[in-house]
Amino acid sequence: MSNSINKLITIERHIAENEAVYNEATGEFSRLLRDLTLAMRVISREVRRAGLNDILGETEKENVHGEQVKKLDEFAHNIVRRAMNHGGHLCAMASEEADGIIPIPDVYECGKYVLLFDPLDGSSNIEVNVSIGTIFSVYQRIDADATTPGKMNDLLQPGFKQVAAGYCLYGSCTNLVYTTGAGVNIFTFDPTLGEFFLTKENHRMPEFSPQYSINEGYYNRWDESIRKFVNYAKSEDDNKSAYGLRYIGTAVADIHRILLHGGLFLYPADTKNPEGKLRLLYELNPLGMLVEQAGGLATDGSQRILEIQPETIHQRRPVFMGSKDNVNEVLKFLS
Repeated sequence: MSNSINKLITIERHIAENEAVYNEATGEFSRLLRDLTLAMRVISREVRRAGLNDILGETEKENVHGEQVKKLDEFAHNIVRRAMNHGGHLCAMASEEADGIIPIPDVYECGKYVLLFDPLDGSSNIEVNVSIGTIFSVYQRIDADATTPGKMNDLLQPGFKQVAAGYCLYGSCTNLVYTTGAGVNIFTFDPTLGEFFLTKENHRMPEFSPQYSINEGYYNRWDESIRKFVNYAKSEDDNKSAYGLRYIGTAVADIHRILLHGGLFLYPADTKNPEGKLRLLYELNPLGMLVEQAGGLATDGSQRILEIQPETIHQRRPVFMGSKDNVNEVLKFLS
């Protein structure tokens, strides 16, 4: 299922060794990843000290979705922006917390990549000490030779065009999970050394696990086919045990559990959110790429998540994501 590591490999070394495989590599992408991991280190430090630093609670602002902005959301957004806007790697950014393109300041060069990110997924869990995380997605701009600021079409690319995707999960330890399209690697942060060390290489998730993750409080809002699947999952007889329900309420934490132990994550459309709740660009595409690279599947119920052509940068979609056999099982109910 996964290859545990018995040697010490830092993320910087891992990035450098992977870069050396490609003769045409210029080092630009590797420097982008190193800048991003710096932002993760800073956010991890502040998340662990949030109660002491007076960055718990809400600001007086609302984000583009009409949600109250948490102080840690705003802090994480600004850390990623400041870490990534001056390296010359990016031509544009977009964040779940921002309305529209985040431009690269005029005084800095524009590169050939774009970055989309959810600075702190799991806002509702920030103040109760439950795992939260930063999700990121990297694409190459449409015209790789351009040196001008990025445009909206550089951001509105389908997920299969991602060149890297991952997340940093801040929990009992800090895990950085990412892929560049050649498998999923998991790193664990050692705060005493300030380093991410490789702990699982080319991780593969189980093909099936009798576990599912969904907010059952919305049961009465769902389509009948979703209710039938959940009823089936909870049922048991001589041929089948009931599935275990595991729902954290932070999408990145629920997916992390499923990547490690297998199972199914569902966030279907409902009568209140007919287009779904989770954001395609900031959550579903990067998490979907990781799940697929680990051997799983990610779909909106009728289409592969990574093949959806985005129409807006804050577009939402339903999702059914996880172990291959679990996803195929729920698709039988949807069909």
